[in-house]
Amino acid sequence: MSTATAARSTRVDKPRKAWRPWGLVAWICGLIFVAPVLWMVLTSLHSEPDAATNPPSLGAPLTFDGYAEFFSGTGGAGPWPPLINSFSASIGSTVLVLLLAIPAAYALSIKPVEKWTDVLFFFLSTKMMPVVAALLPIYLVAQYSGMLDNISFLTVLYTSMNLPIAVWLMRSFLAEVPKEILEAAAIDGAGLFTILRRVVAPVAMPGIAATALICFIFSWNELLFARVLTGVVAGTAPVYLTGFVTSQGLFLAKVCAAATVVSLPVLIAGFAAQDKLVQGLSLGAVK
Repeated sequence: MSTATAARSTRVDKPRKAWRPWGLVAWICGLIFVAPVLWMVLTSLHSEPDAATNPPSLGAPLTFDGYAEFFSGTGGAGPWPPLINSFSASIGSTVLVLLLAIPAAYALSIKPVEKWTDVLFFFLSTKMMPVVAALLPIYLVAQYSGMLDNISFLTVLYTSMNLPIAVWLMRSFLAEVPKEILEAAAIDGAGLFTILRRVVAPVAMPGIAATALICFIFSWNELLFARVLTGVVAGTAPVYLTGFVTSQGLFLAKVCAAATVVSLPVLIAGFAAQDKLVQGLSLGAVK
């Protein structure tokens, strides 16, 4: 008996020892991805002469002059209007996407409509065309409708861009909701909106949080349409960052400070919803 136990112990220990190097590989990959962000933050805390040295000086004195110049709007418009525009477009489009994607995913997963696979393919086909190919038609629509440099038009545009991927994600999440819970709610007399609000939403909250975070990141980082369709009034934070590339040169410390501030909302949202994101993505959206 002791020999069998020792053999089982040996068989169990071998996979653990074999997988230990992969933990080191994971840490190395994580550091490789995080290193540019840490380098950007460190450069933003240097003065312009120290940031421009080649090779860069790691032991240079730290200063917040770059952040002070960024928030004061030295040499141009302040950063607050672009940041507010980005928040408005990103949060507004994310809310609209969820309001449209959850009922659509419910119809495609829990209460499947006829030829639901064709519907899913139609949603996916809208992402097959290159974004730049739709730039001119969308610009003409905005021009003739008087919606150029309008944050509301940008919000609707971001909603249409993120809706297909949100429907695909939410369908995978809602497919994991136990059918018995829905049947019990229907037997108790709950209507469709009651089931969505009080049954489906709490159970699928990790998936909803993951979808919302992904849509928020896509909207916050979008540059092409924001650059072409906006100007002085509705310019977003990524568009504001492009203004740092001037004929006078590139002020590296100030650019890194601006990029750090613009990246903070996405990083904060990611850390705040980290557990929901991991739990949501493990429900089947990446199978």
